[in-house]
Amino acid sequence: MLFKELGLSDAVLEGVTAMGYSEPTAIQLRSIPAILDGTDLIGSAQTGTGKTAAFALPILSKLGAHGGLRCLILEPTRELAAQVDTACRDYARFTDLKVGVVYGGVGYGKQREDLEAGIDVLAATPGRLLDHISQGAIDLSTIEYLVLDEMDRMLDMGFLPDVRRIVEHCTRKGRQTMLFSATMPPQIETMTAWVLKDPAVIEIGMRQSPAESVTHALYPVSRDQKFDLLQVLLERSNYDSVLVFSRTKHGADHIAKELNKLKHAVVVLHSNRTQNERIEALDGFKAGRYEVMVATDIASRGLDIAGVTHVVNFDVPQHPEDYVHRIGRTGRAQAVGEAYTLYTAEEVTHIQAIERFIGAKIPRIKIEGFNYIYTALFQEEDRIARIGSGVRSGKGTSFGIKKRRR
Repeated sequence: MLFKELGLSDAVLEGVTAMGYSEPTAIQLRSIPAILDGTDLIGSAQTGTGKTAAFALPILSKLGAHGGLRCLILEPTRELAAQVDTACRDYARFTDLKVGVVYGGVGYGKQREDLEAGIDVLAATPGRLLDHISQGAIDLSTIEYLVLDEMDRMLDMGFLPDVRRIVEHCTRKGRQTMLFSATMPPQIETMTAWVLKDPAVIEIGMRQSPAESVTHALYPVSRDQKFDLLQVLLERSNYDSVLVFSRTKHGADHIAKELNKLKHAVVVLHSNRTQNERIEALDGFKAGRYEVMVATDIASRGLDIAGVTHVVNFDVPQHPEDYVHRIGRTGRAQAVGEAYTLYTAEEVTHIQAIERFIGAKIPRIKIEGFNYIYTALFQEEDRIARIGSGVRSGKGTSFGIKKRRR
C-alpha cells in the first residue's frame, strides 16, 4: 500500500513525497487510518520504525489550515522535541500550518515570540511547557490532538506527575489522545485508563533481543583497565563512527577528555551540555566531523543517528531494556553494526539480567595481546568457558583489522 491510499490530505502527501517516502512502515500503515478515524491510540514500536510520521501525518491532515494551537506533542528530552519539530515542519511544508517547539536549556524570548505569533502544532518537554503555562504564555484548553510520546522514558525520568498536570490543562471535550511507549509498566497503564477513551492498541515489532544486523559481545576486564581496553578496541577496530555509552555524565566527560589526548575526534552528549552544544554535537557526529561520541543514556532512545558502525558500552546498562536500545543505535536501516560491552565483576548481575531478558548467552571475548590483570572475574569466566559458553580469543574478529584513517 502507498501513502496516497491512506486518506492523507493532498498537501501533506506532497510533503511526504518531497521527503522521498512512498510506502508506509508497519506502524504508519496501522496508525494513520485509526488516527484519521478519530480513535484514541496506544502504540508500541521500535525506534527507527517511523513512529513520528505515524502520528504527525494524520494529525497534520486533520488540522487542515492554520487556525491556532490545536496539537500538543510531549517528548521527554530536548533532542526528541527538536526532532519532532523538524519532522512536522518538513511534513507540513506545503500547508500554511505553523509548528513550534519549547524546551529547557535555552532562553524564553524566541519561544514566547513564536507562541505569540500563533502556532498550530507544539512539540514540548514537560518542564518548560509548565513554565510557559504558569506564565500565562500558553493556553492548552484548545488542544484537539494530544500525543504523549516515549511514556516509559517519561516515567524513568520522573516526569509522570508533570504529564498529569499538563493533561489536566487539556480540557477540550472530544480531545483525541495518542500514547506511545515501548513498555507498559503499571504506572503507565493507570494513566492510559485515565487519559484515553476506548483506545486502539497497536504493537509493531517489539523486540527483546538485538537486531540480527548487530553483532554483539562482552569483554570482561578489571575496573582499572576499562579505558585501556577501550583504547585497544578503537585502535584495532575498523570503524567509521563509534557511540560510547557511559553511565554517568562525569564518566562521559572523563572518557572524552582521555580520548582527546589520544587524538580522537570526540564529542560529548549528556544533560549538562547546553542546548546549542547538544545540537552542535549531534550535527557534527552525523556529518562525520567527530568519529566518536561519548554519551549517557540520553542518546540510547529515540535519536535518529544514522551510520553508527560501532557501539561500546563502557559501563553496563542497569536496565536490560537499555542494553537493547543502546546497541540498537548501530545496525540500523539494514546496515550491519557491532556492539561491545566492557564489564567488571561488580557488573556481573546486570549482565545476567540482560541475558535473561534477551533469552540468549552473549559471547565473551578476550583481546589477544592485551595485558589483562587476572581477577576473580576471569576465574569465573574461565569456569563458564570450560562448561561450554565459550570465552573466545579476539583473533579473527573485527578487532584484528586496523582502523581506516580518514
